Amino acid sequence: MNTQEDSSTKTPGTATPKGNRKTAATKTRAARGPSVARGPSIADVAKAAGVSAQTVSRVSNGLTNVEESTRNRVLEAMKQLGYRPNRAARALKSGQFKSIGVIMFTLSSFGNMRTLDAIATAASQAGYSVTLIPLQDPTTGTVSGAYTRLREQEVDGVVIIFEAHLLDDADITLPEDLPAVVIDSNPGYGYPMVDTDQAQGARSATQHLLDLGHEQVWHIGGPTSSFSATHREESWRRTLQEAGIEAPPVHHGDWSTESGYRIGREIGSNPDLTAIFAANDQMALGAMRALHELGRAIPGDVSIVGFDDLEESTSFWPPLTTVRQDFHAVGRLSIENLLQQIAGHSPVNDATQVPTSLVVRKSTGAPPKTRQRRSATRGKSEAAATG
Repeated sequence: MNTQEDSSTKTPGTATPKGNRKTAATKTRAARGPSVARGPSIADVAKAAGVSAQTVSRVSNGLTNVEESTRNRVLEAMKQLGYRPNRAARALKSGQFKSIGVIMFTLSSFGNMRTLDAIATAASQAGYSVTLIPLQDPTTGTVSGAYTRLREQEVDGVVIIFEAHLLDDADITLPEDLPAVVIDSNPGYGYPMVDTDQAQGARSATQHLLDLGHEQVWHIGGPTSSFSATHREESWRRTLQEAGIEAPPVHHGDWSTESGYRIGREIGSNPDLTAIFAANDQMALGAMRALHELGRAIPGDVSIVGFDDLEESTSFWPPLTTVRQDFHAVGRLSIENLLQQIAGHSPVNDATQVPTSLVVRKSTGAPPKTRQRRSATRGKSEAAATG
């Protein structure tokens, strides 16, 4: 033990020389280590906002049981003080990071964007943030890699939007210790699935045209790699077969208006063509333009039905009859299912199908021959009545 007397030690009853005061203070600070400024705490925010520390905690955790005016006051206090909630500490205390990962293959399609918006909204309402990882190539390797990245970013669960077949045609295997929900896929991956009832929507569109009296319904399909396009095409074909009608050749587009226009030009001059079911509204719009250019009236000569119910579909000319998807319900149910798993419960349903609805507007009507027969029948009835 070092017993050497420190030169700065004062002898009782004597004053420390003025020149040695700074030296003593410096040595004391050095012994304590470098000073670190303390950041604002929950207590500081609570005092500034005039609320309890519990209320600040509820706001920082994204809970909804706080009045809007109080929440705004707390958030303003956080902003002024520069307070940032300690995410790691919250996770250590609750066992959750309050974050959800989303893996998807493309951001360009209408359906994916609407679904992502619904997921983000539902997650936010539950107090969760969303981390998005878009993938360029739908392969087993890219999906597994994205899963690993999300685990490194400490998410509580993952939603995967599988709208396309994997290019390597392999089975996907995800870690069992991280909850997952799959959207827009084939059941059979071994994970809970939520999707629009694609078959029901295509059936209602095709049956609507048959009920109007059309003897054949042509189909503008989506990409062959797409699950939703495949389900819609299969249901269209099955509906025709059940009516005793052999399905005509399918013309596949890429979901774009341009592809619908190109196909419309290809099939629109066929005099036997009286009805088209397009796999989405954008391709329906392109086909409608082609039919107008070919001098074919809608629905006078050709009826057409789309799928999705874009907001703009009411502004098509004529307004488009289409199948409405409930993207909000798909996003909400996927998050509800995921949160059930995060809480340690079993999934509510391994395969959840969200119903569609047919929205009938002005782009569909009876085929020309049916109208001619009806007109002739009316003429005979009127002649008989006057005779």
